[in-house]
Amino acid sequence: MPLSKDQDLLGKTAIVTGATSGLGRASAELLAARGARLELVARSASKAENARSEIARATGNDEIGIVIADLASQAAVRGAAEQLLERCERIDLLLNNAGITNLRRELTSDGIEATFAVNHLAYFLLTELLLGRVCETQGARIVSVASDAHRFSGPLDLDDLEAENHYAAMRVYGRSKGANILWTRELARRIEGSGVTANSLHPGFVRSSLGANNGAFGKIAIKIAGLFAMSARKAAGYVVDVCTNPALASTSGAYFYKAKLHEPKTWATDEST
Repeated sequence: MPLSKDQDLLGKTAIVTGATSGLGRASAELLAARGARLELVARSASKAENARSEIARATGNDEIGIVIADLASQAAVRGAAEQLLERCERIDLLLNNAGITNLRRELTSDGIEATFAVNHLAYFLLTELLLGRVCETQGARIVSVASDAHRFSGPLDLDDLEAENHYAAMRVYGRSKGANILWTRELARRIEGSGVTANSLHPGFVRSSLGANNGAFGKIAIKIAGLFAMSARKAAGYVVDVCTNPALASTSGAYFYKAKLHEPKTWATDEST
């Protein structure tokens, strides 16, 4: 019997990072509603348990696993990948979504600037560690949430990737998102012919908790921005479309604004960068 349209992901496994709130949480629920088996990668165990319970209750799908990992730590990313490889015989979708923005420069336990570590290096490392299993799954997709904020950063400064010389929050955040776009294009080139695709997207201006770690100022800024932003649920619709739309089955190395093909800044497509 053919699967109904709203259960077309039955038998497929989707991994979502940053899945306890905002865009990641909403995207995970939409994927679960369509029958996907989920693995939620999250930093907080309590928030992950709450997300799992709420998604299961809302969708009737209880095929939801949890992997706890602070993606700022490369050791934690490696540990998460080990767990995922043990638990996932197939990986049909890897949705790299987790991200942060810091008003002040901070270093991770590895001594790496935190925004770049979480927003880009975690995407890169987790994907590389899972890539063999992903490529064993015909038709699998790797989708990374980037941002049009890359337009604020300018070309990558390879001599100062970690903003030691000059730290400006939006510039550093944009740099990490530009790196997502550049890397996705190169990843697509490397896996060409495998039957697996890699794309990045900007979901639009989304109401989220991004920046809430920046104290009272960050929380106030989020509330004000939320007055003008779209809901995470609406934005998640664009994300899941890029993740699942049959019309995009052979599209790889592309950048989307919402769910439409979009051209990033020229430097974000420059293979010599």
